[in-house]
Amino acid sequence: MHILVIDDDALAGEMTAAILDQLGHATLLVDNAGAACAALAQRRDIWLLVCDLHMPDTSGIELFRHLRTQACTLPFILLTGDSPALAVREEARIDACLRKDAQLERNLDAALAELAARARRLTAGEQP
Repeated sequence: MHILVIDDDALAGEMTAAILDQLGHATLLVDNAGAACAALAQRRDIWLLVCDLHMPDTSGIELFRHLRTQACTLPFILLTGDSPALAVREEARIDACLRKDAQLERNLDAALAELAARARRLTAGEQP
């Protein structure tokens, strides 16, 4: 299973993918929302999206909303250099919003653990 990383900044995207790889996850990296939609249409082994907020063609929030209208319910983590709280206020349904900073590795690991725990609770029939 793969994590799809979407970031228009090649260095930032590669850094995020490298962190996820170090945490033991397989990643795919694309640089825009269109490529993300194409990857989701072509592959069935993507289980999570990690997306930059600010991209020139479509923001991470716009991509999230578009995917939800297409019945894509994959977990979605938004990354931002701005305040995560502002992004969450704009779109509260996002599974996690993390700041791109020196704590990103630790915060990504914690977010992934929370998503896994949530999935286990849902599988067991508990409320999220």
